[in-house]
Amino acid sequence: MSRERVAVEVCKGINGLDKVVLREGRAFSAEVYLYGGQVTSWKNDHGEELLFMSNKAIFKPPKPIRGGIPICFPQFGSHGSLEQHGFARNRFWSIDTDPPPFPTASINKTFIDLILRPSEEDAKHWPHSYEFRLRVALGPSGDLMLTSRIRNTNPDGKPFSFTFAYHTYFSVSDISEVRVEGLETLDYLDNMLERERFTEQGDAITFESEVDKIYLSTPTKIAVLDHEKKRTFVMRKDGLPDAVVWNPWDKKAKAIPDFGDDEYKHMLCVEAAAVEKSITLRPGEEWKGRLELSAVPSSYCSGQLDPQKVLQGG
Repeated sequence: MSRERVAVEVCKGINGLDKVVLREGRAFSAEVYLYGGQVTSWKNDHGEELLFMSNKAIFKPPKPIRGGIPICFPQFGSHGSLEQHGFARNRFWSIDTDPPPFPTASINKTFIDLILRPSEEDAKHWPHSYEFRLRVALGPSGDLMLTSRIRNTNPDGKPFSFTFAYHTYFSVSDISEVRVEGLETLDYLDNMLERERFTEQGDAITFESEVDKIYLSTPTKIAVLDHEKKRTFVMRKDGLPDAVVWNPWDKKAKAIPDFGDDEYKHMLCVEAAAVEKSITLRPGEEWKGRLELSAVPSSYCSGQLDPQKVLQGG
């Protein structure tokens, strides 16, 4: 094979923050900031940005970065004693030069391994010892893969529990032209109604007002269809039973300082998560949660996917 070896480049990003650029094939790319261990860009082979990043995003610690794929750990949302969505998204991660072996082969993938360990400040609020290893990989066809491995390294024999989410912001043409398939008829907790439990009605999820829901016992594959762009995002996940769907709509958007008033029209968060039931690890135990994203061309036929292979297919 004379295929060019793809680049993994460490360089400076916005405000001098360190970032890693992954390049695969002719034009696929992804960017990961060490601040937050956060993917901030994922581009297809036409150079189109597939993730939403707010024009008002603040790349200045200790503020989290608005957009891309923030990592929520060890707490999702505000249910718990920690800051909103935990602390992993506003800590500096390190490049992990000697990660333990991954069970999955990484042939023909460009990847970077990052690691987060507890700081003294974190230990005051969450008194546990852990290793959080994150691999961000870009496949030969442009698929983006995030694998998190969290290990309890407490020396005192104590277990710990956490909730988790990959808070993925998809870039969409117009939120009113988007539908989500794969969550029909499932139970969900409505964050706008103090996590009251409901059952989803209808064939697919469409958007005409604010939504903030945690879907439970979700399938491993979910599709986000963007009618106007004729593009479908396919999300595959392992170890993450829940899926959070969020769009702030107009009133909430105006109240978020690092979010443009009209930007809600061009984004949708569909998040692979473990929220309803905490994950508990005893010392020495490790949890793994994996997310794979791909973007495929699609069109509508009688309101359905044509061809109808995205959710059924391999």
